[in-house]
Formats: sequence, C-alpha cells, structure tokens
Amino acid sequence: MHSHNLESLKHKHHFNRESKEAEKNTHLVIWITVVMMVGEIIAGITFGSMALLADGWHMGTHAAALGITAFAYFYARKHANNPRYSFGTGKVGVLGGFASAVSLAVVALLMGVGSAERFLNPIDIQFNHAIGVAILGLLVNLFCAYLLKGDHHHHHGHGHHEHDHHHDHNLKAAYLHVVADALTSLLAIVALICGKSMGWVWMDPAMGLVGAIVISKWSYNLLKETSQILLDSGVAPETLSQIRETVEGEADNRIVDLHVWPVGSNSYAGIVSVVTHFPKPPEHYKKLLDKFNSLSHITVEVLQCEGEPCMHPV
Repeated sequence: MHSHNLESLKHKHHFNRESKEAEKNTHLVIWITVVMMVGEIIAGITFGSMALLADGWHMGTHAAALGITAFAYFYARKHANNPRYSFGTGKVGVLGGFASAVSLAVVALLMGVGSAERFLNPIDIQFNHAIGVAILGLLVNLFCAYLLKGDHHHHHGHGHHEHDHHHDHNLKAAYLHVVADALTSLLAIVALICGKSMGWVWMDPAMGLVGAIVISKWSYNLLKETSQILLDSGVAPETLSQIRETVEGEADNRIVDLHVWPVGSNSYAGIVSVVTHFPKPPEHYKKLLDKFNSLSHITVEVLQCEGEPCMHPV
C-alpha cells in the first residue's frame, strides 16, 4: 500500500475555459435582448406593424440561443470535478457553440423563406416606426456585441511555430447571434430608407436575403470548427509533425503510435508510444513535449527496441 498522499500525482482534468466575466456579460445580454424583444412585440401590436412583430419574435430565437450559452457555462462549471466525465467538461462549451450554430442556421433559413415570401406577397410598411425601431435595435445589438466580443481569437505560439486555436466557442456563438441581429438591423435600415425615399419596396426582402446568406456562412464556419472538436479531429498536421520531430530528435527514439485529440476548445490530450534502445522514464519524454502548451494531458508508453536499430514504421 502507498502510505503517501496520491492526490498530488493525479492528473488534472479542468480543460474548460472558465470566464466569469464572459458568463456575467452573457446573462446581461440575455436580459437586454428579452427587454428589446418584448418592446418590439408591444410596438408591433400597438402600431399594427407585422415587420416589428416578426423582428420581435426573431430576437426571441436569439435570446433562446444565448440561453444555451449561459447554460453551457453553468453546466461546465458545476460538473468540472465530476469523475463521470473522463476528460472533464472542456467540450461542454464547444457543444453549446455547436447547438447555437445550428439555431443560427435555422434563423438564416427562416429569414430566407420570409424574404422570398415578401417578394411574392409585399405588405405595407410603416416606414417611420420601422426605421426608428431598427435604429434602436442596431444600437442595442452593437452594445451587446461589445460586451461579448471577449477573447475568441487565434493565438499563435511563437517559440515552436505551434498554432493553438484559443477560442471560447460558446462565447463566439453568442457573439455571432448578436452580430447577426445587428447586421439584420443595419440591412433593414438601408432597405427602409430606400423604400421610403425612392419607393424601392423590393429592397426590404432583398436585404433579408443578403442577411440570410451572410448568417448562413457564419453558421457553417462555426459548425465546422465545433464539429471537428466534438469528433476528436481538427489537430493540425504540422502540430503532429512537430511532436514527432521533437521526440525523435533525441537518441534513436521512434514514435510508433501517436494519438492527439481535443478535450476542450484549446486543450489537447495525447498518447505517445516510443520505441528506443535507450529507454528513459515516461516523465523524460513528457518533459520534451513541455513546449507544446496546448498538450494538457499526455500519456507516454516506452518500449525497449530489440535487435537492429529502430526504424520508422512503414
């Protein structure tokens, strides 16, 4: 029996990006969105404007998507130490981002269908009221985008040409929903001004189609990013090559098995099987890989090479 405390030897599995500020701002944006939604619905009923009423319910879909973001933050934090999750809750935020990207695609589809219907069945637009509310919506969404702009950015390590994707996909999804609303408001303002001043009523559905196409592109890119992580893919080939070169650059080491997969937005786990004539403790090979900051959990297997000098596996 081991008499000493084993806790210090256990691996840590906190691979989720906790950000109290991002979570707090998400809750604030949800409340702002809900208030704006209720205001637009009331204005639509009061002024008899279907455009305002539709935009109000449209904001409701974004409020629901932002709710997914908030829930993902809460769930990841609550279950961070739950042993049922083998590698922690690092992918919860990624899953939240994926779900929000799906809802963003649905919003784009509904916008496209609604715009096409407007081409076939034009309706009377109360330009003054609609322009006023659209401007207010744009200002509100720009403020919300500022709150959520966060740190979903690409970080490029300089020391060893390692490219880590330091994204909070959960926050990025919320940000894109707010930006999509801002884009919708901006395009609506352009269309409404053209319709009021030049009688170009067709500009309203046309701008709706433009917005649907742009939002679809954002949704596709986010779906692609998050699905790769959820499917344990997306590790750059150059990163794998750099890991192999680092280990094989010492003595006669050869890597016979290498698995690297994401366990969060910015964290990776790895299994490395090394064969060599001069085996050293696994900690030695882990030390060689310290330069790869995104490798948060590494398991090393060391095999004794028998006979002739070890060659690369075919």
